[in-house]
Order: sequence, then structure tokens, then C-alpha cells
Amino acid sequence: MNPEELRKLMQAVSAGEIAPDDACARLRSMPFEDLGFAKVDHHRALRRGFPETVLAEPKTPEQVARIMQALAAESPLVIATRASAEQYAAVREALPEAVYHEQARIIRVGPLPEAAEDRAPIAVVTAGTSDIPVAEEAAVVAELAGCRVERVYDVGVAGIHRLLGHMEQLQRASAIVVAAGMEGALASVIGGLVETPVIAVPTSVGYGAAFEGLAALLGMLNSCASGVVVVNIDNGFGAGRFAAMISRLSAGGGR
Repeated sequence: MNPEELRKLMQAVSAGEIAPDDACARLRSMPFEDLGFAKVDHHRALRRGFPETVLAEPKTPEQVARIMQALAAESPLVIATRASAEQYAAVREALPEAVYHEQARIIRVGPLPEAAEDRAPIAVVTAGTSDIPVAEEAAVVAELAGCRVERVYDVGVAGIHRLLGHMEQLQRASAIVVAAGMEGALASVIGGLVETPVIAVPTSVGYGAAFEGLAALLGMLNSCASGVVVVNIDNGFGAGRFAAMISRLSAGGGR
């Protein structure tokens, strides 16, 4: 339940449209519901402005489906990240309306929120095509937070002229997510060209000495461009959420 839904529920009780006992029944599972193997946080959207997100990767398909069922009973939007096709099949059996964003590996139950027109878009940029899955996780998460997203893919430093053709697009963005593996240089380059906050996402793409993203992580942490922040390796979800928060605040929006 998000703040707007709770407000509507209280207004309905005040207007006599819903009995207090019925409202109590709606709120009974707050702030969490114990499934035995998981404590589902129905209070997350009230505290953070975004519903609890299920990390599907280490869980069984049955666990993911049960958690998402519990969340869907209380929230209009339910999300699972790092989800496999097998996990999606289990969720869809329980919740036929579930949608799978295959490249982002995200399962969504509920409509995609309408993008806020009063906010500048978020730009999601990749150094190479191999970085797109992590970038798509960031992009879809930002869209699920009600943000407009513009994708700029395969513009890495090996062919820097490709990036320069998108400068106007990058300069008007409210936040820029940059996903890059190998040496991770693209985030520093963009950070030196724009005033916009840059969220760097090191990806586990590259040959042996890239150390599954560690080289990119260290390169991004050592960026000499100011205004660049770094999330963990392959953490598209964290980058998308942070970009959405910047976008909302830059438009003067509260929670």
C-alpha cells in the first residue's frame, strides 16, 4: 500500500464508505506478513515511496511466486529482479497478469506507471551492447518509478564520436546512468562533459584482468570527474532507484 492508497482508505472511512472493521482488515498485514521463509514488507512503499522488490535470483520459483502473491494482495505494483524464465512461469501461474521484462530480468505485476511529464528524462547509457542487460534493469526500474527514460546504447570510448552525437540528449537529462565494463572509462568521460549527476554502474563484462567488474569498479571509484557516484558491480536496480530519486527531487517533488 502506497501513501496515496492509504490516504484514500482513510478518506473512505471518514466518509462512511468503508467500515472501520473493514479498514482494519486491510491494514492487518502491515507492516509485514510472515510467510515462514520470508517476512514480506507491505510497509515499504509508505516509508520509501517504492514497493518492496523481490531479489529472485537465489530463491526457488515457488518462493518467488508466493512472495509476489502476498505482495500483490496489498500493492498495485509488485516487482522481482534477477528473475529467470522458470521463476516467471511460476509467478504467472499464480498471477496470470504478470509481465516479464526478459532483457532486464524483471517480473512485474501491475500496470507500468504513467511517466511524470514535469520531470526531465533519465538517460541510461552503455559503453557496449554487452552492458545492455544491466542497463535495462536500471531503465525498467526507473520506468516503474514513474520516470521517462531515454536509452543511449553502445557509445563507449573505443569510438567516442558515437557518444558526442548524443550530447544534447545527455545535457537535458535529470540523471544519467552509465553502465560499463572493461576499464569503466565511460562514466568519467560523461562526468566531464555534463552538469547532470552521473550514476556509474560497473558491469562484469571484460577479459581476465577485468576481474568480473572489479577493474571497472575501481576505475569508476577513482574518477577525476566530479559529480560521479558509483553503485556495486552489475547493480542496475540500485542505479535505477537512485536516478529516479534524483529525478523526483529535481522536479521539486516530495514523496
